[in-house]
Parts: sequence; C-alpha cells; structure tokens
Amino acid sequence: MMEFGTKRRSGRGESIVPMINVVFLLLIFFLMSARLAPPEPFQTTPPHASGGAPVVGDTLYLSADGTLAFGALTGEAVFAALASRDADTPLVIRADAGVAATALARLAARLAAQGQGALRLVTVPR
Repeated sequence: MMEFGTKRRSGRGESIVPMINVVFLLLIFFLMSARLAPPEPFQTTPPHASGGAPVVGDTLYLSADGTLAFGALTGEAVFAALASRDADTPLVIRADAGVAATALARLAARLAAQGQGALRLVTVPR
C-alpha cells in the first residue's frame, strides 16, 4: 500500500541565512552612502602649487569673496571660536584660488596675533 501523506519534518527550525544576507547588504549600503566628513560650507577651488604633503587639522574656509567659515560659524564669530581651540593643533586654511594674496596675508597676520600656531594652506599639485 502506498502512502501519500506528508512526511514529518525533523525538528530543525527555518534557516536564518537569508535574513543575515539582507542585514549585511543593508549594512554595506548604509556604510557606502554615509558621509564621513561634514560638508564644506561653500565650494572652494584650492590654488595650485608644486610639492606639499596632505595636511590634517581644524579647517578654516575662505571663499573667493572673503567669507570665512569654521564649522557652522561664519564671519567674525569664526575668530571667537578659533580663540578657544587648541593652538597646538595645526589650523588648515582652505582658501579659494581667487582670493588675493594680500587678503590671505592679512588673515594669517590676524590669526598669528590671536595666538594661532601652525597655519597650513591647502593646495593642489600642478
């Protein structure tokens, strides 16, 4: 006699491998789409120079029209924020290539008078 009934399954539960695959895919997606650094307050095109090494430190932005930004602050509030930061950490100036050299020199003199130590200018190789 033939039995057409359903076979009893063993006591094993369902596989969780498909769920683990989905979790890893989501993790990879979020890691790839996340921003690792805050966005620049405005677009700058660094000047060209020969040589140089990558610079690391707190970043001060200077636009072509002379606008300053440090973190979320702009204008004169930047200097108050810079006064409270550690002067041993290099201050990286990301200035637009359209900024006049005299304006950059005035900014560097004001920062030096405020006690800011090492100043670094971001440039791109020629």
